Amino acid sequence: MKFTVDQIATILQGTVSGDGSQFITGFDKIEEGKPGSISFLSNPKYESYLYDTNATAVIVSKDLALKNKVKSTLICVDDPYVAFTILLQKYQEMTATRETGISIHAIIEAGVKVGKDLFVGRFTSIDSHCKIGDNTSIHNQVSIGKNVQIGDNCIIYPGVVIYNDTIIGNHVVIHSNAVIGSDGFGHAPQADGSFKAIPQLGNVVIEDHVSIGANTTIDRATMGSTFIRSGVKIDNLVQIAHNVDIGANTAIAAQTGISGSTKIGENCLIAGQVGIAGHLTIAAKTIITGRAGVTKSIKQAGQVIGGYPAVNNAEYLKRSALIRRLPELFDQIKNIK
Repeated sequence: MKFTVDQIATILQGTVSGDGSQFITGFDKIEEGKPGSISFLSNPKYESYLYDTNATAVIVSKDLALKNKVKSTLICVDDPYVAFTILLQKYQEMTATRETGISIHAIIEAGVKVGKDLFVGRFTSIDSHCKIGDNTSIHNQVSIGKNVQIGDNCIIYPGVVIYNDTIIGNHVVIHSNAVIGSDGFGHAPQADGSFKAIPQLGNVVIEDHVSIGANTTIDRATMGSTFIRSGVKIDNLVQIAHNVDIGANTAIAAQTGISGSTKIGENCLIAGQVGIAGHLTIAAKTIITGRAGVTKSIKQAGQVIGGYPAVNNAEYLKRSALIRRLPELFDQIKNIK
């Protein structure tokens, strides 16, 4: 990477404050900035680093009012975080190299239809009657079952397991050791106290532009489909149970578990270690804070929910503050008695 600050500002549609002719050769966090690097400032709590950083350039908000002098050249934009993301994406596109071809150590069964410029790595197996689109990369040791459909421009990283009948759209990324289409957790209790497995006959449908993190599991439906809608971003170590429906452009952080038949609305943000009970409906644009336990449906869109059992986050914070005061309140009551 070697671009001038002016060239980067043009890409980001920003304005330059300082010497735009300087060259940028790498990226750094603002607190670790070095000459030749570019960084960004979006969180106000890191603003103090702006005045000390040695980064050649820093992407900042055009509304930022400087409190001190800065050594760096500034690129002023509407949203520094979005701008820096765009810059990283542009750099990745320019530097990425993509293999094509099918390894001699891969196993592709009869009836598989493959598109143009496919890459299949070593020891990957693709079972019969699958359909793989153009420009898709399937890396080493991936296992793909029967009747699976994978669209164009997908990346399937090493160790992924995709069960029979799964349907995957275009521009989907699935990271290592994710499991797509395993049986849902369905077991009927019997009179003698044992459990009998309920056949899981459905599948998983993943729409376009979805990202699925490493070691995440998405269960097939008992009947019908488990749906991951367009634009969903799922972190590592997430469990999504049978017949769940995740709405478009929802983001789910690590170690979250969503129980069966729950429907998540569009544009929701679900933080880490959240637990959501089964057969619930979560309204669009809901934000669920970390480690919350959701036991009831959320019907009003746009709420922030927290705590266990989850309630409106403002109410949860008030309760938490009162709980911290319980020892003090107990001593007061004891003194009164």
